[in-house]
Amino acid sequence: MKLTFTLPDCLCLISFFYSCKTCSSRSVIMERPSRSIPFGERACNRGSASGTAAPGNSSMCEPFGEEEYQPPIWKSYLYQLQQEAPQPKRVTCPQEIDRKPKHYGREFHGRISRERSVELLGVEGAYLIRESQRHPGTYTLALRFGAQTLNYRLFYDGKHFVGEKRFESIRELVSDGLIALYIQSKASQYISQMTCNPIYETLLMVKEQERCLQYEKAHSFKTHTFPGPHWCEYCANFMWGLIAQGLRCSGCGLSVHSQCSQLVPRDCPPDQWRVKRVFSADLTTLVKAHNTQRPLVVDMCVREIERRGLRAEGLYRVPGSSEYIKQLKMAFEREGEKVVLNEDAYPDINIIAGTLKLYLQGLPIPVITYHLYYTFIQAAGITNPEARLEAIHEAVLQLPPAHYETLRYLMAHLNRVTAFERHNFMSAENLGMVFGPTLMRRPNDSPISLDLLWSQSLTVQLLIQNEDILF
Repeated sequence: MKLTFTLPDCLCLISFFYSCKTCSSRSVIMERPSRSIPFGERACNRGSASGTAAPGNSSMCEPFGEEEYQPPIWKSYLYQLQQEAPQPKRVTCPQEIDRKPKHYGREFHGRISRERSVELLGVEGAYLIRESQRHPGTYTLALRFGAQTLNYRLFYDGKHFVGEKRFESIRELVSDGLIALYIQSKASQYISQMTCNPIYETLLMVKEQERCLQYEKAHSFKTHTFPGPHWCEYCANFMWGLIAQGLRCSGCGLSVHSQCSQLVPRDCPPDQWRVKRVFSADLTTLVKAHNTQRPLVVDMCVREIERRGLRAEGLYRVPGSSEYIKQLKMAFEREGEKVVLNEDAYPDINIIAGTLKLYLQGLPIPVITYHLYYTFIQAAGITNPEARLEAIHEAVLQLPPAHYETLRYLMAHLNRVTAFERHNFMSAENLGMVFGPTLMRRPNDSPISLDLLWSQSLTVQLLIQNEDILF
């Protein structure tokens, strides 16, 4: 089965023909609108006056001025090859086979030899399934391609597969395989070099210049099946196949080939609509999506606590009502910055404090990140006071920007809490015991020793006491 590409259903095209030096057929260069923010100020693979370039042209382009920006040219070479790939042709068995697996159809020929399958597969794209004579119960997909018969061990677990991809039908599996084989046979060198002349620069270059924050965020790529023709947003080449054609970033939606994903910069600009939740969302993703320095939960809760709660006895130690904390959490999820936190809505300040702690505890990556956990622990364990603070300062500087800013803001707040210790009975040591497990967690889930618990508390205590020189 081949993909059908139509103008109404797919991306906007600007098409024109040119004579390719490497083949006699005419090729179409396709252009689709860029995302809402331009890809950058360079269009790639521009050729001569006609504006085209033959496949494989690796010359770099001259940069455009801002007013000269043109959308990228989407390269059609691999798309054309997919359209040319052999069609799957099922070779049916003329008689019924006893004990045929129910998930196979007439393409199942029972226990025939490899030589017999070669005789039956006479044309390109022909395929059948046979059961192994030496290993009954195991099955082989025999496929004719490139004037030879290829044999693949075939599996079924509710879907058919010979590798990582899972297919609903054998025909779909064979069709996808023929596309991959054909493109590899025709364009292996082209594929190996297609990342050399990328169109990708920084997807949100224009908008990022308007932002006050420049937090670095790695893309979160996951295998994705695109329902129609799709082009890689790094190299501008077609993403071939019928399923799992490439990867898509769950943060910003960037779509790329698997090999291109390794070259994309750490510049994920998450779309706010993709961040479904406030609680349990990655810290960097959240602040980038909302274009804030810190999570709004942290800002709003701290402001309200400092407005009316610094003298509250046992602040952060005394638990608030779990029912009301749950209600406030849901309010943040629904209303965001419009949540009302005043005395009329939440008379008990411990509800606000409890919600802040719940938010911090639920971060998928804690404020003091996993990979720096032992760096902070070791720094806190240094006996020389000056050397200890210097080591903690160096560890703080290694935090990702969003984590650094959140930790700095919290430590300054907790330092102000200790200024009211005479009223709230919360010293830096007490706050360290409360926030140690909240702000830093071990990279694994194994039970934590008392020594590590004490080290966590000491780390946070030192951060609170010395926040003015550590940040």
